Amino acid sequence: MVRISAVIHVGANGTVVETIVIGRKHAVNYAKGNDGPVMTTPTAAFAAIESDFELLDDWEDRYRYVIELGRRLAPLPDGEKSEANKVRGCASQVWITSRPAPDGREPALEFAGQSDSHIVQGLIAILLALVNGRSAREVAAMDIHARFAALGLKEHLTPQRSNGLVSMVERIKSDVAHLAS
Repeated sequence: MVRISAVIHVGANGTVVETIVIGRKHAVNYAKGNDGPVMTTPTAAFAAIESDFELLDDWEDRYRYVIELGRRLAPLPDGEKSEANKVRGCASQVWITSRPAPDGREPALEFAGQSDSHIVQGLIAILLALVNGRSAREVAAMDIHARFAALGLKEHLTPQRSNGLVSMVERIKSDVAHLAS
């Protein structure tokens, strides 16, 4: 079994940074800003998750890691847990919000999400690490299911969670398509 923990420190500019630690290797940094935790660059955030999945051989450890990633997400405000933001097709309660990303040169959306299931909350964290910070064009062209399959998640999720993941991806793709139109 591999030890998974969180380390919190304050950066030179006063930014609080939380790092999920797996064994002796860091996984994902979260800078706590005014709007809650924000992952580092999209490429770095998802690459760190991929790297850590390779480090974890046991699926029990991988599940703990997914749950830990989910615990690091900022909760959605109650007002955003609405029917409009609810993801249909999930056995768990899942809400995903999107808003235009500030200061982007290309149209982009920032996503946030929450679930009442620890595993699904972790899947949301992985999904957000993959899509946040990317342009709408990049997200639209991305094969998100293949990226999750490369983590080996598909064969270890229940059919209900797999269906829920498909619904979350469809929701994100729909929001991106709406932005492009």
